[in-house]
Amino acid sequence: MQITSTSTPQVIVPGAHAGNAAAVDGTSLGLNGENAATATPVTPTPNSAAPLRRGLNNWDQPLQGDISGAQQALDFLEQSAAQLRNLKADLSSRLANRQRSDGALESRVRQFSNSWRNRSNASGGTLDARLKFSNKGTTTNFTVRGMSLANLRSGGREVLAISVGGGQNVRSVVVEPGLSDEQIAQRFDEALAPSGVRADINDDGQLEFSTSEAQWANVRDTIAVQGGGVRFPTGQLNRVKAEAEAPEVDPDSWNTADVDGIRTTLQQVVQALAKVEQSISSVHQALAQVSARVQNAAPAATKNGMDQVAQNFLSTTKQPGYQSLLSITSALAGISRERVVSLLSLR
Repeated sequence: MQITSTSTPQVIVPGAHAGNAAAVDGTSLGLNGENAATATPVTPTPNSAAPLRRGLNNWDQPLQGDISGAQQALDFLEQSAAQLRNLKADLSSRLANRQRSDGALESRVRQFSNSWRNRSNASGGTLDARLKFSNKGTTTNFTVRGMSLANLRSGGREVLAISVGGGQNVRSVVVEPGLSDEQIAQRFDEALAPSGVRADINDDGQLEFSTSEAQWANVRDTIAVQGGGVRFPTGQLNRVKAEAEAPEVDPDSWNTADVDGIRTTLQQVVQALAKVEQSISSVHQALAQVSARVQNAAPAATKNGMDQVAQNFLSTTKQPGYQSLLSITSALAGISRERVVSLLSLR
């Protein structure tokens, strides 16, 4: 989706035959009063009419990125939905006809799995593993073994040294009796934010961490903790296990080797299709919100100014004489088919 701006092109009088005529500027046709149609002379410069400035970037640059991201997400989701529908039909047919495996079904599953593995790139980084859409970049939610709220609330005071990424990147978190769940989450969040890791309480009331999807592998492989012997051992930093939130769709686990596997896979495909369609609806809503912002992107003053330009031009051309002829000639100078089409698209 692209919205064209209403910037006013400069119009000029051809220099070769203009004589001593006073040329006019497009903005002077009405922005300076009713009599401004021929009030502002400019230097004649044939064939140098300023190009129309098109695109959302003239009003709100983030809008264009938001629209592009939503469209990429929709393209990926709709292609995935089509693949899942075909896969559902093939699985159902295999079960109904009790056909022997010929490799076609397995190939289709692998094809979808490979496509799904490329989800982040194909969607422009707008869809995470839970099919949540965001133009701000996808994240991976994860938990860390031993860092449950129940474990962190119990026991005495302890200073935890947490390292993410290795090296000297060590952050300290103090846990002590009497802290609320929100205070515990806030302390972890403030300590780990510089490392690109955030902490919060999820919908299930558990302490959950998150990081960008691109950084997840590094966080998973390097996160280490040193405690004071209360909840975590003393001594050197010890690697702890970080587990990512289960993805909404996991085609790598689908099995088509036997009837039971096909039946289970069919159920998973049906569930995956429902989740993809739900995500499509969510992205459509996000796109509708962006479209509403687009409708309000054009400044009202610009539209009012253009209305005044048109009104002043009409008033001038209705009066017989040289000024009327000059206004028409000036308005037509440098006009090409491309410019006419562009102007009409502003309506």
